[in-house]
Amino acid sequence: MPELPEVETTLRGISPYLLNKHIKSVRVRQRQLRWPVPAALSKTRDLKVTALQRRGKYIVAQTPAGSIIIHLGMSGSLRIQDKPFELRKHDHVIFDLGENVFLVYHDPRRFGSILWTTEPAALHPLLSKLGPEPLSDDFNGALLFKQSRKKKVAVKHFIMNSHIVVGVGNIYASESLFHSGIRPGKAAGRVTATAYDQLADNIKTVLSESIKSGGTTLQDFVNAKGEPGYFQQTLNVYGREGKACRQCGNTIKQRTIGQRSTFYCATCQS
Repeated sequence: MPELPEVETTLRGISPYLLNKHIKSVRVRQRQLRWPVPAALSKTRDLKVTALQRRGKYIVAQTPAGSIIIHLGMSGSLRIQDKPFELRKHDHVIFDLGENVFLVYHDPRRFGSILWTTEPAALHPLLSKLGPEPLSDDFNGALLFKQSRKKKVAVKHFIMNSHIVVGVGNIYASESLFHSGIRPGKAAGRVTATAYDQLADNIKTVLSESIKSGGTTLQDFVNAKGEPGYFQQTLNVYGREGKACRQCGNTIKQRTIGQRSTFYCATCQS
């Protein structure tokens, strides 16, 4: 599933073609995504994108008439395409940007979504209750410590809660906890304030480094140019069950937390 770095990479890739440009028209080839693509979207014409941002794992394109909210789901991607080009089987929505440039939404599993709202995007039910952005000044160890008091839930599950902080997905939660020396199954309420300061800093670092590498390609994520990300080459624990820890040499272990595969080093993390 594309996580925050992959979505940020996509956003940066499409921004030069979309921001302050006009969407001439929208062609919907497959309306049945996670939620049906609103019919109103395909009726829009000549929309100027006045703002383009990421909120968690959502991309929001604001226009004077309303906002387009895009989520890539499990296997979705957005790519910039010049004409001539052949549409692929799972190219479900095509945005005509004029001058033979198109933004194509591709999603084999159709778990993603493209929505349209005429209300402020921040008030949309999918966005209104999200926590702070992890790369913003609003996110820090003090916030994590305060929110975690008396919570028995595993710390990994806690930091993946989008109401606490957005965009810390499975890969980056495992990696950040490794760098912080925190066992992922440890109760969130037992983690100290000092440890949370370190964890918040490592979340910022891990996400930033992944964005620089173009995200992580574990299955089929590609950026706006159809290129994979390369952060997976530097992963310390995720997907490395049974392999030697790069830090101590002991074996990386795997367990399930919150129905998600979790990887850790029992020696380096406590």
